[in-house]
Amino acid sequence: MPQVAARPQYPTDHPSVPVRFAVGERVRVRKTYPLGHIRTPYYIRGHSGVIERYCGNFPVPEELAQMRSGLPAQPLYRVRFLQREVWPDYHGRADDVIEVEIFQHWLEAVKT
Repeated sequence: MPQVAARPQYPTDHPSVPVRFAVGERVRVRKTYPLGHIRTPYYIRGHSGVIERYCGNFPVPEELAQMRSGLPAQPLYRVRFLQREVWPDYHGRADDVIEVEIFQHWLEAVKT
């Protein structure tokens, strides 16, 4: 059973939304394409991965780019994806991964 991270990798004291995901939990990146300054890579949207670590809570860069406070801060996670699931033509090792840091508001729980 995944464990909720007791401590973030980089603690901050920003007013924040609660942590929703645990290390080891499977998540999917929302497949949406909003306008503006978006930090979630296009190529990873719609793909599923596993929470590798909880980095901490940080102001949302999408809001900061619009000259807003970015608060409440959102949890930031490092999510691990199998490369062969991200790029269907990938010819490397089956266990090769890519890790991407993604804010919580971009993630959905994967029902198992």
